[in-house]
Amino acid sequence: MRVGHAVGAAVVMLFALATDVFGAGPVQPADEILAEQRIQYDLEEPKTILELQPWRTTTQAAVRRRDGTPGIATLINLNPNANAWYLLLIDWQDDAHLAFHLENSRPATGALRLRADSPVALSITGAGGLNCTLWASAGRDALAEARATGLPYAPLCSGTLYLRNHVPGHQTTLERISDFLRDHVWGGDQVVNFVKEQFYRDAFLEKGAAAPRAPTAPPLPATLAPLPLALAPEATGVGLQPKGLALDLVTPGKELQPGQWYAVRDLPGVLVSAITPEYIESDLRSGREPNVNALDAVESGALVYLVAFDLRLLDLHFVLGTDHPRLDWSDRPPSSSRNATLPGPDGVGSAAPLVTTGMVSPVDTPRTIAAFIGGFRRSHGAFRSGPLAQRNHGSHYGFIEQGVIFSKLQPGLATAWVTDEGSVELATWEVRDELLLPHLRYARQNGVPLIEYDAARGVGVPGELVNQWGPGNWSGSAEEVLRTLRAGLCLQQNGAQRFLIYGYFSAATPSAMARVFQACRCRYAMILDMNALEHTYLALYVRRDRELIVEHLVQGMEEVDRSAGSEFAPRFLAFPDDRDFFYLTRRAGER
Repeated sequence: MRVGHAVGAAVVMLFALATDVFGAGPVQPADEILAEQRIQYDLEEPKTILELQPWRTTTQAAVRRRDGTPGIATLINLNPNANAWYLLLIDWQDDAHLAFHLENSRPATGALRLRADSPVALSITGAGGLNCTLWASAGRDALAEARATGLPYAPLCSGTLYLRNHVPGHQTTLERISDFLRDHVWGGDQVVNFVKEQFYRDAFLEKGAAAPRAPTAPPLPATLAPLPLALAPEATGVGLQPKGLALDLVTPGKELQPGQWYAVRDLPGVLVSAITPEYIESDLRSGREPNVNALDAVESGALVYLVAFDLRLLDLHFVLGTDHPRLDWSDRPPSSSRNATLPGPDGVGSAAPLVTTGMVSPVDTPRTIAAFIGGFRRSHGAFRSGPLAQRNHGSHYGFIEQGVIFSKLQPGLATAWVTDEGSVELATWEVRDELLLPHLRYARQNGVPLIEYDAARGVGVPGELVNQWGPGNWSGSAEEVLRTLRAGLCLQQNGAQRFLIYGYFSAATPSAMARVFQACRCRYAMILDMNALEHTYLALYVRRDRELIVEHLVQGMEEVDRSAGSEFAPRFLAFPDDRDFFYLTRRAGER
């Protein structure tokens, strides 16, 4: 297997400064304030992103500018349970207003407050004697200096905090053209769809050409490997030639046995498998459920790459891109589901003054071992037809980062979420799950489930809308030409063992995705994105000595990355991107 690009330590550690944060424990607002903030959250009227945060807390301090102008500084903890993001507002009496989005580098150590005992200096305080001056009327203006750096994460207070600065996110040529057509050309979305129908169907097809039997890889202990795939007898004695696979696996040859899990060299907790649907168990491949289509010859022989992450060793995170997904309306829902008085389905049209970076936090950079694309843009993230199009303004996909709600989670949608304790779940969001909202650190919705858990049978089964193009919002063409490059995510659980499995499908319909994830014995599965390598991107990061080796799942994905001088700079890790993504970090104490 081809080894990836080496990244010098200087690029990897570009923003990796962090020290301890001190502070008091989480402070909850009074019940009446919480009730008022919940009303703001629920009201169907135009609102700010702050009014979409029902658990926020606020502290204030009087300040005075060098010319004597008085003002008020307000520090807002956007979600005390996460305690990660703060918004600092400075409002001067002459109507000058400043806003700074701050990131707490060690949220577990407690909340931060403004110091209110000096009108000529603005300080962040906390338990343990922390007293960090951010601005002084007759001295240093650390906030202005941090903003002037132009860094997406500018360190403050010796790395106790980071100022999140707005930096344009990287776009590929394909993405720039697509955005231009959709935003500025009447009927531009139809043009993009025509291009996809004509040129992208099977453009990335990789056939699972059979080879002589693959050499047996070193056996993996059962406690370290996912459950084996459910395979047909004809898979025995077969080898697959994954010519596009670009990961360095622990295997004696280039051929792989269908459905076998292989360790990634020097990356504990990450395993890889290759399969074509023709080799999965016949009862799954040829099942007669009315909600799953039969697989044609092309997708039956199309290679699927699976990357499994051991959730006992790794933590999952989610980051919004600098531009996508947006918060405004998708054009998909019918007019009957839209409220023309609102800038977006939640009453919010922009994330400002919050800053989305499209980049791994510098606090997590040294521990990051993988990153992969998140989900659909807002333009595709809502329903055009079916029951979900008729309720909740077209059921726009919701998302949460660092406990901050950017778009509300909608019932009936496939959802990946992470709690403030680090627990990962994939499930269909329900009204009753609203009780979890205060304790969600991350969440991303994408369409409807490919696989749902059948508690009575104790297995995952295909979702009821897998083969319904409109009601399932599966994209593809209006003629229901659904076979294309697709990526998906599933959760496999076997007692205490839990694996998050990313699937790259070189040419598949939702039905083929469901069948493969069934063969993986997943409890739940959902789609991510589709049609191009930049939309199905996955990279692994292997550390050897002082180098970081970037290994891309498939050859060609490296084209989305950049070079920083003479060094290779990986997407999401070394520079901001316009798209949202997930990343995984090694847990504290794990190596």
